[in-house]
Amino acid sequence: MGGGAESIRVGVVGVGHLGQHHARIYAEMPNAELVAVADLSEARGREVGGRLKVPAVTDYRSLIGQVDAVSVAVPTGAHYPITLSFLQAGVDVLVEKPIARSVEEADVLIAAAAKGGRILQVGHSERYNGAVRALSAQVQEPGFIEVHRMGPFPGRGTDVDVVLDLMIHDIDIVLTLVKSPVTAVSAVGVPVVSGQVDIANARLEFASGCVANITVSRVSGERLRKIRVFQRDTYFVLDYASQELSLFRKSPGDGSGKNRLTRFEVPVARVEPLRQELDDFLESIRTRRPPLVAGEAGREAVAVAAKIIELL
Repeated sequence: MGGGAESIRVGVVGVGHLGQHHARIYAEMPNAELVAVADLSEARGREVGGRLKVPAVTDYRSLIGQVDAVSVAVPTGAHYPITLSFLQAGVDVLVEKPIARSVEEADVLIAAAAKGGRILQVGHSERYNGAVRALSAQVQEPGFIEVHRMGPFPGRGTDVDVVLDLMIHDIDIVLTLVKSPVTAVSAVGVPVVSGQVDIANARLEFASGCVANITVSRVSGERLRKIRVFQRDTYFVLDYASQELSLFRKSPGDGSGKNRLTRFEVPVARVEPLRQELDDFLESIRTRRPPLVAGEAGREAVAVAAKIIELL
């Protein structure tokens, strides 16, 4: 485990599918000291804590006073009360996406962080994907964006519909690429397995004229996580999973007067997005500068998600 004079004392609340990886990475970081993990399941907490050689507790409140910072990786409905408790206790927080279930809850968390001078980061890990960062540096004036995020039924995360579970990732990415106010939203969704909407499509129209079409499903037989961005004379194809980015650019043809598209591979620094996210969190704690995905960005994604959910 990490340690040392400059180490930041961290804890993880919720060590299920994703939270266990927060704990694992913290334990490997030289500038962090994983103090303990918390999980309502005593068996789960003991298993992860034992593997990482740290104590496990069932009451997250027992971490207060023991940690400088915490990752909150619990079901979405519990994001708000747990994050608020830590912020009010003077602890910096990285809360998994979405920041909360509503804009109102997000506003309270942002205000609490500001009042206490705390770091509030939201776990939109796709922002740290090497291909996404390369794409963000290349896109200039997108006119149309098409997103597909599809996979088999996970059996988890179904306390919320697929918009807050999966589409929230892509809403955040699209908002960072377009950088223009959303002017119109249309959407359709269907509950298939969970009793919540499991497959959904949303169309976002922006003041710039750009249109984004986002399709997400957690009941598909195939896995697909791709985004295509079209702008004048150029389009991009990004594969989130493989962290590959291709650029297609209009170029003169063979003399017949017809243009053609030439494909280029864009260099990508492939990384573990979650590790990059936690690095950013710890650096924000040390320097007190805002993280790449601060609470306000998480709020904007939830605001658009709320408009989509209203239409389903």
